[in-house]
Amino acid sequence: MTSPSRTRPAYDADERTQLLAWLDMQRALIHYKCEGLSGEDAHRVVIPSSPLMTAAGLVSHMRWVEHCWFEVMLMGRPAAGPQFDESVEDADMRVEGVPLEQLLQEYQQQCAVSDEIIAAHELDDAGRQKDFRAGAATLRWILLHMIEETGRHAGHLDIVRELLDGRKGYY
Repeated sequence: MTSPSRTRPAYDADERTQLLAWLDMQRALIHYKCEGLSGEDAHRVVIPSSPLMTAAGLVSHMRWVEHCWFEVMLMGRPAAGPQFDESVEDADMRVEGVPLEQLLQEYQQQCAVSDEIIAAHELDDAGRQKDFRAGAATLRWILLHMIEETGRHAGHLDIVRELLDGRKGYY
């Protein structure tokens, strides 16, 4: 699988184009930070106080965050998925034995689903999920949050990757 392009939006692009381009760039950084990782390294714990914060765990988390915000909160679909399992803390990051390549593919597929949902809505459209306060967020709010969320975890992957093998770099 090739990583998506890491391209910043044009300085004079309209709001929607900028929001989508910044989100796409942060998503691409998730893939970039995983390039060349072995299966063992993808699951290796490098931050003892956060044993689930592995490259594999972070990719899985991002897949489920996409699902949560676009399918559940915006579209009002059932609150299904590991992040809604209250019996297991951080269930979306528990991916022992799941190959990184599979997790990256699932993340990419989930982003494609999110992109279809985004394309079908206006920035001011509000979520339909009535079981959660966040279900009232507009698409604009969700996009801004997803840029922040994805960027934050891309930063975590920066640290994890550097601790694993010394690889650094933003582009």
